[in-house]
Amino acid sequence: MEEENPGMEFSLQDFAGFLVSRFDTQPEKTATADVRFGAEASEAQQIAYQLDNNIGRLFVYMSRYAKSLIKKALEGTPLQTGEDFTCLAILLTHDHLSKSELISRNLQEKTSGTEVIRRLLAAGLVTQWADPDDKRGKRIAITDKGKGLLYEVFKDMSQVGKIVTGTLTPGEKLTLQYLLQKLENFHYHHHEQKTITSKTDLEKLGSQLPYK
Repeated sequence: MEEENPGMEFSLQDFAGFLVSRFDTQPEKTATADVRFGAEASEAQQIAYQLDNNIGRLFVYMSRYAKSLIKKALEGTPLQTGEDFTCLAILLTHDHLSKSELISRNLQEKTSGTEVIRRLLAAGLVTQWADPDDKRGKRIAITDKGKGLLYEVFKDMSQVGKIVTGTLTPGEKLTLQYLLQKLENFHYHHHEQKTITSKTDLEKLGSQLPYK
């Protein structure tokens, strides 16, 4: 940075901006070695370590860690999965929703979403009734029992959140939150619009994205 700007004084923010600009223009670098990988199939490992693939793999790892922690936090409750918890949390903030709305907002497929609702109904945590605007549909709402359980679980789930973010500093957490929200906005749009329904859609959208 000093070579490109002789005689200038720089702040930490200036240097951070310089680094980001370099990352945007330089080719991808190999990530830190994954402790799960061995010494074989070097060509496959090179593919795995490509920047986008590496980020995707780390997302998978993080989701599995979180799933394991959530399972422990829900021990001793009628809730079996993180999807059970988020389904109740969504209903807590709505007077009621249609069954299809609830499943979509919980980011689930119809079959697995229906199974979650079935478990919550059996436990008395939600109630359902015929949708007056759709003869084939149902409306879903959280019960007082569901609300009580949810507020009990919130404390343990807050501990899960702290552990998931690990040793990140407050600044790092804010940066991560910003980046994840940016990704959430992108993916939720495509989820809502159902733009990816086949491998062809997957390839089409992938080819349209910048910074390939």
